[in-house]
Amino acid sequence: MSGSVPKLESGQLPSKPTHIIDSPEVTASGLFVLMILEFETLIVILRLIKESNIVGTTKAHIFTPKQNQLAKLAKALGHPARIAILELLKQQACICGDIVEELGLSQSTISQHLKELKEAGLIKGEIEGPRTCYCINNTQIEQVKVDMQELLSVPKIDCDTDCC
Repeated sequence: MSGSVPKLESGQLPSKPTHIIDSPEVTASGLFVLMILEFETLIVILRLIKESNIVGTTKAHIFTPKQNQLAKLAKALGHPARIAILELLKQQACICGDIVEELGLSQSTISQHLKELKEAGLIKGEIEGPRTCYCINNTQIEQVKVDMQELLSVPKIDCDTDCC
């Protein structure tokens, strides 16, 4: 088999090398090259899907930034382990290992919950040597309180008399 596997640019889909299958001299290495190209095609397609947010699309673009932010915060607060972590961090800044001992969950589970809380901006983390110390992001918590108060304030319409 002559030639080599072509180098692909970002986002470029490889073409299927049908000449390998049609060749009377199909070799194991030729089939291997075909498998690699098919695999590269799959990887590129998956990357494009992820970048375009096709899978799990929430249509976030049709909502206001504030609505999206509140939804993200609500999701971050939507697990009892994350509430327990926030309660621990309210008492004192903790190191990840201390949270594991306190809650009795696995290190990987705690790490995933910390990641969700950090991505929502509810906590901050600083690397200190081999460990990461976490604390409440007071600025964000105050903003959450204001936004939630606004969202959950008594409506101007009295549902008991004006509807239903």
